[in-house]
Amino acid sequence: MLTLTREDVRLGCRAADWRAALAQAAEELVRAGRVSAEYGEGLLAREAQSSTYLGNGIAIPHGTPESRCYVRSTGVRVLQFPEGVKWHDGSQVNLLVTIAAQSDEHLDILRQLTRVLDREGVAETLARATNPEDVLATLTHLPVSAKLDAETLCLGVPARDHLELAMAAASRLRHAGCVESSFVAAIAGQQPLPLGQGLWLVFAATGVKTPALALATPEKRFQDAAGDVVGVFCLAAHGDAHRVLLERLDGMLARGDGNTLDGLPAEQILSRLAGESARAETARVRLLNPHGLHARPARELVLVARQQTAQVYVRLLEGSGEAVSASSLTRILGLGARRGQTLVFSAEGEGAAQAVAAMVEAVRGGLGEPVTPLDERREREREEVTARVVETAPVVPPVADEPMTAVPAAPGVAIAPAYVLRLPEFRYAERAEDAARERERLGRALVGAQQQLEALVQRTVGGEVSKILSIHAEMLQDPDLRDAAHESIGEGASAEAGWWRAIDTAARAQESLADRLLAERAADLRDVGRRVLGLLCGVEMPTPPEQPYVLVADDVGPSDVARLDTAKVRGLVTARGGATSHSAILARALGIAAVAGAGERVLALTSGVELIVDGELGRVVAAPSPVRRQRTEKRIEEQEARQRAAHGRRHEEARTLDGHRVEVAANLGNTAHAADAVERGAEAIGLLRTEFVFMGHPQLPDLETQIAEYREAFDALGGRPLVARTLDVGGDKPLPYWPVGQEDNPFLGLRGIRLTLTRPEVLETQLRALLMAAGTRPLRIMFPMVKDIEEFRAGKAIFDRVQAEVKAADVQLGVMIEVPSCALLAPTLAKEADFFSIGTNDLTQYTLAIDRGHPQLSAQSDAIHPAVLRLIQLTVEAAHAEGRWVGVCGELGSDPQAVPVLVGLGVDELSVSSRRVPLVKARIRELSLAQAREMAALALRQPTSAAVREALEAF
Repeated sequence: MLTLTREDVRLGCRAADWRAALAQAAEELVRAGRVSAEYGEGLLAREAQSSTYLGNGIAIPHGTPESRCYVRSTGVRVLQFPEGVKWHDGSQVNLLVTIAAQSDEHLDILRQLTRVLDREGVAETLARATNPEDVLATLTHLPVSAKLDAETLCLGVPARDHLELAMAAASRLRHAGCVESSFVAAIAGQQPLPLGQGLWLVFAATGVKTPALALATPEKRFQDAAGDVVGVFCLAAHGDAHRVLLERLDGMLARGDGNTLDGLPAEQILSRLAGESARAETARVRLLNPHGLHARPARELVLVARQQTAQVYVRLLEGSGEAVSASSLTRILGLGARRGQTLVFSAEGEGAAQAVAAMVEAVRGGLGEPVTPLDERREREREEVTARVVETAPVVPPVADEPMTAVPAAPGVAIAPAYVLRLPEFRYAERAEDAARERERLGRALVGAQQQLEALVQRTVGGEVSKILSIHAEMLQDPDLRDAAHESIGEGASAEAGWWRAIDTAARAQESLADRLLAERAADLRDVGRRVLGLLCGVEMPTPPEQPYVLVADDVGPSDVARLDTAKVRGLVTARGGATSHSAILARALGIAAVAGAGERVLALTSGVELIVDGELGRVVAAPSPVRRQRTEKRIEEQEARQRAAHGRRHEEARTLDGHRVEVAANLGNTAHAADAVERGAEAIGLLRTEFVFMGHPQLPDLETQIAEYREAFDALGGRPLVARTLDVGGDKPLPYWPVGQEDNPFLGLRGIRLTLTRPEVLETQLRALLMAAGTRPLRIMFPMVKDIEEFRAGKAIFDRVQAEVKAADVQLGVMIEVPSCALLAPTLAKEADFFSIGTNDLTQYTLAIDRGHPQLSAQSDAIHPAVLRLIQLTVEAAHAEGRWVGVCGELGSDPQAVPVLVGLGVDELSVSSRRVPLVKARIRELSLAQAREMAALALRQPTSAAVREALEAF
């Protein structure tokens, strides 16, 4: 972008008329070597087209596109005329900002200048300036822009009082980068102020980076002790820059529109705050002018606005600013509207409908410029002209009978035809003329989708799939979705565009709550949306085959895996993802053979091609030869026989061939599954994820509620030990009633023991409930996300105080080894902790610095990496030196290749999914301790996880 310097400014100029002023400006550009003499004619030609006067005494002369050939280098010259020059349109000009531009840089200068034009006294300041610095300061000192847009709205929060909404709004500002953590802390100590109409306000100036206004609304308006609650505004104050936000809020309240915010989508809330009342006539139109709303088309728009009997306002749909007067040129230019953006016109009173219609028609007509329809694909290409064009070769499908390497994600071997999941492409017109017809089309599609879902629910009675599809059916009946779609249709959108806009808006609102469970609900919304869109567009949604198949996809989320019909799905292959992704974890729980990170080539497969999926070795083979197929079928038969044998001995201890015992326990996410774990042969519960108790309640569960939940597990275990992890939530999986400020990297933030120590009364209640539920039965409690002895001691102090009162008979207190620092400091921790349990999922991502959900890197996040194994070795050695036991509760304990290595490293307990208990026991019985130690030493000598797996396979 062009910038202004001291050398660009000339003070005290005089001219008899505007032509003489332009001549001086041209001479300055020639003298600076920016242009040749002919450029002066270009300046005159541009004024003949339309005036370049902006307002407040400023004109911005520049040449025509044809005169760009006379520009030698881009530059600016600013000429001050203290006595003023009468411009050809009758305006008084005190400052010429004359531009020589080789392309369209003058548009950036224009947008920058329009932001200072409305400042009071700017014309006088520029006319009286006595040094270049004062001119530059006035022109370039831009006002701080206050933020109020969809990113600062937090809608549909599952809150029950206005204090929770205040914290949600403050956290949203933190997430948007407007404030720091100190701002959120300042808000936490406030009582919201009543604004009336069910609205409340909290504000602070501490830790503000950008002035902003957030709004948090509840799922449904409610009344608490303070009164009626429609929403809570949170203001980040900064000097005087936030005043415009308060004015907009005050204007909305003065119109009585506060009560109308209840249940409105983000777009309509922003329109109310922008100055559009609920009674206003509004209309939208896409701007098609090649260079957006620059001076010439803006002037044409202003002339149309001034001809209307009603006052017309305009705002940018994509912006966050208020609606400005369409009769003000400087205000129009200040919008900075670009080609492809949407202008929203509004007016009230007599003639309002005709006024907004006239504005829309003027914009569609081009405002005096030739316009062309918007080709969005071409526009994106135009915006990326600086990007390098890279020719990508077409993806080549896998070669027949050639094994492809992938990441083992879920044990098992399967043979079945491939079903390659590809989402269909929907093509539809954005606009439609007949709103009534479009609403009717949407209504038919909604009915059709409802019938489809009801039929699917009947076919899947009683399972998890049935529950999810029932939720989808409920979403179709949501009146808010239908009303939002109807509103868009009323504004000229097609049924398809209106419906998808409603779906996308609702899904984005769900995702913005930063809650993993709610994020999955957003995915469900889009699934529902695509089903209806398919009916509208006449596009059939992909339907899995009736016969058994291997699902091949780019990647799948947990909700996608949960929908799989395990009676038909024999295996799962993903192009992306890794062994510790949540979809892989769920695939293991469902007993589906799976590999991840197989690469894009698998997506080039044709559905129906036979696939072999080896979830133990991480192999995929397309179109296997008869010999390989027979060999694999024999292996599957042997595996099934092994499973039957393992199941028959599931209640026996797991001992190596030379008598070394390893306890095999089960991981549980719900106490209701404890009895099933015992039936499958679990010798203990090695990991109870207690957050299920907290996530299953709308508020913090009290002591009695928790005791009842934990007691269910103890009763089912029949005296077997229970290892409970204290509450492990935080930035990556927050509780709706315990809002946590948005963090740039929640995995490295306030979670686990760090979070519960901020509210010790919550931790104390949980510890008390566990101890009281246990009574005389064996209980092992462990703290998650401990980084060093200090955090353990802080938790232990609370534990000791509660245990002194309850006096549980058989209890131990331990640490989860998930953070590398904890493994490295295991010698100090082992002196005070009773046991260690290694969470290999988190330990792997922290050790390898790879987010297990990362689309490109997660395939490399393999817990059998030698660096992770080395940390496990250090942990076991430190624990055994102090007489402590060590368990592994991460997914590595289920990996058939890893089991011998973990036994060889000296791990005392393996806690795995209930399904895997019999097979893990059987694997241990096949080993000798000496053999396991040899395999562990072999693994530790390897440089990479791939090398570890190759070496173990060869062994």
